[in-house]
Amino acid sequence: MKKMLALVAVVALVAFAAPAFAANPFMDVPMNHWAYDAVGQLAARGVVSGYPDGSYKGNQPMTRYEMASLVARALAVVDMNKASKQDVEMLKKLVVEFKDELDALGVKVDKLDSRVAVLEENLGGWKFWGEFRFDAKFADKKGGLYTKNNDVDFDLNRYRIWMSKKVDDKVTFTARLGRSADVANQRADMRWEYYWIDVAFPWDIAMKAGVWTMDWQDADGLYTDNDAWFTDRIHKGFYFAKPFSMGEFAVYASRIDDVKNGDVNEEELAEYGARVKFNFNENFWMSGNYILGKLEDGDVVDPDSDDTSVWWAALGVNFNENWAVRGAYYKEDLGKTVDAGEEKPAAWQAIVDVNQEALGFTSVWVEYTDFDENFEAATDGPWDNYGKVTGTSLGNYNNILFVKLNQKWNDKWSTFQRYLSGDARGTGVDVDDTTNWTFGVKYYYTPALSFELLYDKIENSQTEAGNDDNVIRLRTHVVF
Repeated sequence: MKKMLALVAVVALVAFAAPAFAANPFMDVPMNHWAYDAVGQLAARGVVSGYPDGSYKGNQPMTRYEMASLVARALAVVDMNKASKQDVEMLKKLVVEFKDELDALGVKVDKLDSRVAVLEENLGGWKFWGEFRFDAKFADKKGGLYTKNNDVDFDLNRYRIWMSKKVDDKVTFTARLGRSADVANQRADMRWEYYWIDVAFPWDIAMKAGVWTMDWQDADGLYTDNDAWFTDRIHKGFYFAKPFSMGEFAVYASRIDDVKNGDVNEEELAEYGARVKFNFNENFWMSGNYILGKLEDGDVVDPDSDDTSVWWAALGVNFNENWAVRGAYYKEDLGKTVDAGEEKPAAWQAIVDVNQEALGFTSVWVEYTDFDENFEAATDGPWDNYGKVTGTSLGNYNNILFVKLNQKWNDKWSTFQRYLSGDARGTGVDVDDTTNWTFGVKYYYTPALSFELLYDKIENSQTEAGNDDNVIRLRTHVVF
């Protein structure tokens, strides 16, 4: 924007220099030309400002050279909070009318076209986008790992409408209207899932306030199509981020009211987090992350409750744009006494991520994780996209190997395969290793609409021997 304004300022200086205009090669724009009325309407509604002093001298004739300069300036300083669809259409007509003059001024019309596209996208300051996802599941068991009651389940599990409003140059409002499941009545109503404001403060400090989500593990590329362990959760509170020359520093404070202990709403959870990430160069980065949860007792005191926390350090090396390795070490404080094993368990993971461009025929994601006993994830069970594979009690496994392959054949077709093997901790007739296989094909009918057909099989879900199931799933997915 600053570069555009600087360019327009130079153009305006030339355009309004009287000696230069004495020999202007362009013809004057007749006073009855529609462009005068168009610019006049835009100026009257406050959508654009005219001459460099902010005025619009509608009673003075202009050359096409001057009019082109005015169009360029209008697009640079247009106020989209005041603009309507008709105003944007009018600006587009002005660009077309004075294309040659804009070219002669050195103002690239293609850039103005892209500017108009941005104006249309932010028309009125509002933006809307969304997602629709419908699954038809045909499982092996009734009410098993994939379905609720029967072996066939039609599941409209995702419909979301996002919206954002640019309030001014420092404040943006964002919200998401989404699905609220009522399992007892087999229905799903809409509710406001997220709603927050983004505020730009001095010194490049950015703040979120309201109900929002953040995902530090995704930002570091620590999982693929499964789930984060500790981030990607809903928060109600404040989030601050400050970039610096080598990375970013972030902190947040949030609360969850009425944390349940059985059927009693007895506590409130206050949560605090901090993160710093260093990008030493384009090929090497490190991050440090910390989350503290503090239970504040209400009417009933749980003597076994204490503060919980987790910290993790992650690093990544990009050998080139197609090959990368990443790793992380986690240390958790459960805040309670356990019958056996670690009260402060640890875990580590190593990832190899190879894009299809490197191998030519497939992308490869290989992930190995090792867990202490009692290690617990905070979010929904990892690798549960198609069923309850591991659950959140990752300490039930000594280690897990996860592999995903994806082949993009063209713009329409792709195939993928997933494999998980979990080495169960403990022995006995009720405990066994977990395995999960997936084979799928995806077809894009349009860039926005895709159909996905897959076969998924789980054996010994969450280390429970004999807890098996398999499913054929057809997914209809639209993004807009």
